[in-house]
Amino acid sequence: MKSGFISIVGRPNVGKSTLLNKIIGEKIAIVTEKPQTTRNRIQGIYTSDMGQIIFVDTPGVHKPKHLLGEYMLRVFAQTISEADLIYYVVDATRSLGSGEMYIIENMSNTNTPIFLIINKIDLLSGANIKEIGDTYQRHLRFSEIIPISAANGTNIDLLVEKSFQYMPEGPMYYPEEDLSDLSISFLASEMVREKVLLLTRDEVPHSIAVEIEEFKFKASNKAYIRAVIYTERNSQKGIIIGNKGAMLKQIGETARQDIETLVGCQVYLDLWVKEKKNWRNNEKDLKKFGYRV
Repeated sequence: MKSGFISIVGRPNVGKSTLLNKIIGEKIAIVTEKPQTTRNRIQGIYTSDMGQIIFVDTPGVHKPKHLLGEYMLRVFAQTISEADLIYYVVDATRSLGSGEMYIIENMSNTNTPIFLIINKIDLLSGANIKEIGDTYQRHLRFSEIIPISAANGTNIDLLVEKSFQYMPEGPMYYPEEDLSDLSISFLASEMVREKVLLLTRDEVPHSIAVEIEEFKFKASNKAYIRAVIYTERNSQKGIIIGNKGAMLKQIGETARQDIETLVGCQVYLDLWVKEKKNWRNNEKDLKKFGYRV
């Protein structure tokens, strides 16, 4: 059988996490319109009669402004070096700019096959799609150029089929029923963070972290989760809590629904909000929140 690792790279908001979720068929990575939603390497496991592929979603490549940003760039570099195949995902509605050139330059010396994945083709005509492929091909040689719509599922089956052609022969790394190597606790923390990203103002999302302090299953098919949302400034606590706790209640209710789907039972989600100044520039805090290469 064939098995291997595929690294999914690209600029923020090009649809990498949406693509991963569509391939796996489950919500493995959180998705929002906010840049830098993905911070860690998120692994999704796809198993079929053809073999097994471990897809690694990576943070969007951007200029770092703090230690967390530098960590995210290290994740990008490491996953490229370890991959059997690279998906370079670009947004069909954006022109090739300095951010894309930075990624291309970082991949220029790799011998790993690279697919150019042109996403959001549902928003363009066929002629424009070919032009985009030709433009990128002038800067980097691609093994395949595949236009897709991750949101609609267009050409996803073709993409997976083509990918297996580039996979080496190898063993099953995970049991066939596994969809991710991530813990339930980590996925729960990401679901809480996703709701903060979706529901709060622009100045809040990137400065928050979520830690699960307690996660236990009880009798009668119920689970208890105590989670802490950390902010960098005291003023941000008020935004997340909201008037008389309304925002925190909304965050908790929407996150709880996703977590209940994940664990398959009723969940009591106990949310707290605390301040931890400048945690994105503190090595100890980054490790505490799970940001380590």
